[in-house]
Amino acid sequence: MTPNCDAHSLRIADVTCRATKRLRDAGVESPARDARLLLAHSLGVPHPSLLDRHGQLTAEQALQFEQLLARRAAREPVSRIKGVREFWGMEFALSPGALDPRPDTETLVEAALAAFPAGAPPQRILDLGTGSGCILCALLHEWPAATGVGVDRSVLAAATARRNAGALGFAARASFVTGDWATALAGRFDVIVSNPPYIASGDLAALEPEVNRYDPAAALDGGVDGLAAYRALAPQLARLLAPGGTAALEVGQRQAREVALLLVDAGLEFRAVRSDLSGTERVVLAGIGLS
Repeated sequence: MTPNCDAHSLRIADVTCRATKRLRDAGVESPARDARLLLAHSLGVPHPSLLDRHGQLTAEQALQFEQLLARRAAREPVSRIKGVREFWGMEFALSPGALDPRPDTETLVEAALAAFPAGAPPQRILDLGTGSGCILCALLHEWPAATGVGVDRSVLAAATARRNAGALGFAARASFVTGDWATALAGRFDVIVSNPPYIASGDLAALEPEVNRYDPAAALDGGVDGLAAYRALAPQLARLLAPGGTAALEVGQRQAREVALLLVDAGLEFRAVRSDLSGTERVVLAGIGLS
């Protein structure tokens, strides 16, 4: 049933009612939630649950909210509108050159952490396709003695990751460079993580507008079969992993087996596949033996 909203009232309840209807009509998946999130952001309220303490909007506040609402109705994600995304309990600034981190990617962080027993954390971390830097920063947070390198082909993404690391207090332990995966790197790393592009080129147009309009295509397009990045990464992982080291790669649906085979063909030892909270196989782990 369509709610009956006062078309002219500036009361919080009526404003959110109208905004919810507008977002629903635009095809937004969670219109009520997003309307309240954007209204709270517009008013500088720390959490939507506190909105009801405000009686009504001023005309100026209503105009500011309308501008944000128009962007969401055009299917721009709330995180892009706010300019930040929470990941692993930390806030990461976003930019047009970096992928918007998804909650599923926390499975990659969890898998990397579980690969190293307590008391024997890795010392050197490599994050390939670092984007916002969220994966590397999450691991640096959990492994306070480790240092890390983040690589991205996008100059803008590498700069975004560098700013995020600085804002979160990791500047002294993280460095970020622009490059084609790991081709210009030397040395050995105890853990290598990556969330590479894995959407088949022919499937990009069918993605939700929040993704195909606002995430950078280079961070999504995995080539004809979605596996192009893994073919490029596999030999580099074998070259750069330290003895006893682990590589953890995020994968798309039904890609885990093929990615595991690519890694084994490159000389790595298959370790495990980890699923996300929805049960989708999300992370492939492989490594280099000690001998």
